[in-house]
Amino acid sequence: MSLGFDLLLAVGLVIIAFRSLHAPHLFTGVVMFIAFGLLMALAWVRLDATDIALAEAAIGAGITGALLLDAAGYV
Repeated sequence: MSLGFDLLLAVGLVIIAFRSLHAPHLFTGVVMFIAFGLLMALAWVRLDATDIALAEAAIGAGITGALLLDAAGYV
């Protein structure tokens, strides 16, 4: 079961990364980037690197996502 979940997580990461790079609208791309950061944090948890997972969730999805959403509001 864990191999299936890990495979699903890896495929989900690739799909979200592709969709965030090729999003038709800037807002959609930023939301996909935030979702990618949260899935990446989950991947780090699966690898038993909880300290990196917390940093990824806080910095990658949290602060950077908020800054990108704010910057997208000015465009």
